[in-house]
Amino acid sequence: MKHSIVALALALGLPAAFAQSTQGVSKNEIVVGSIQDLSGPLAGFGKQIRLGMMLRVDELNEQGGVNGRKLRLLVEDSGYDPRRAVLAAQKLVNQDKIFAMIGHIGTAQNMAAMPIQFEKNVVNFFPITAAREMYEPWHRLKFSFAAPYYDQIRRTAPKLAKEKGAKKVCTIYQDDEFGLEVVRGAEAGLKTIGMELAERTSFKRGATDFSSQVARMKAAGCDFVILGTIIRETIGTIGESRKTGFNPTFLGSSASYTDLIHKLGGKAMDGLYATHTVQHPYLDDASQQIRFWATKYQTRFNEDPTVFSVYGYSAIDGFIQAAAKAGPNLTTDSFVKAVESMAIPPDMFGSAEMTFGPKKRLGSNAARLSQIQNGRWKVVSDYTSGD
Repeated sequence: MKHSIVALALALGLPAAFAQSTQGVSKNEIVVGSIQDLSGPLAGFGKQIRLGMMLRVDELNEQGGVNGRKLRLLVEDSGYDPRRAVLAAQKLVNQDKIFAMIGHIGTAQNMAAMPIQFEKNVVNFFPITAAREMYEPWHRLKFSFAAPYYDQIRRTAPKLAKEKGAKKVCTIYQDDEFGLEVVRGAEAGLKTIGMELAERTSFKRGATDFSSQVARMKAAGCDFVILGTIIRETIGTIGESRKTGFNPTFLGSSASYTDLIHKLGGKAMDGLYATHTVQHPYLDDASQQIRFWATKYQTRFNEDPTVFSVYGYSAIDGFIQAAAKAGPNLTTDSFVKAVESMAIPPDMFGSAEMTFGPKKRLGSNAARLSQIQNGRWKVVSDYTSGD
């Protein structure tokens, strides 16, 4: 039956791809989906990612779309709960019939949703998490842009610990795959300088009180703390530490690199280090190109953009580049082949170059280091990558 439909389509002069009806692709439209936290502990991030995505979609559609097709973005809320991420993925994949999942936030959430997508040949494109599971083990439908938490911490922690003359390196981390990746990176990095974690303490996703964890690290004499934390856990841990006179060097991953840390945490957050890829777009020191972009964002949404707005915008932009390269006969196969031959140059937001290949599913593992100084992030070391 399928072959006869293809033959009929070809006889009518239609591309075979339409006859095979690639999910989410019609003559005039590409339907894509994203799962964000719009109601849980990362709702601040989720909202910003969604707005960044919407801005890029609007720009594209105003320009006529990609190869004649407009882009339609559908966003579901996971509340940062893997079980809700499964339900969201089922809706987007099976009911809304999306072509690709773009910029889904969260490690555990992506891991829960990916099997549902892959069963229906739906690509997981540029998830907003730096976990290695986003590109390992190899899968033809996985494409990741973010330098992994593991590599970020593995390379940065030993250098900064030596620079600070640390004697006891400890960690506080979220008890899930995100937090564990930070811990694994810390262990591997410290091993290279003959050190081990002197203390480790964890918390459950969604926790709000970190007093017992801070007391434990203080009692252990920790002078360097690696944070497997995101927004409120970073603020809560550092805030509680300052209150109790516990002032080690704090190092976080790109998950804690956000303006929300110093906006919500105030002066107590000064001194925090974090690894990251793109920079937060402070408007008073941004390039003219970024100021123009930020003005568009402010006009459209009535708020300032953030680094997570950039993640959302860039994820959609990467998808557009790949879909354009795949040509007018857009299928999952043509899209995958297009990404595999892509090189995405550094953009206006300061990202590193990304390259992909038939066996390369991570665009770049380069990251750099910033510190909060006087209430804003300042870059203190440039990109490092490799081993």
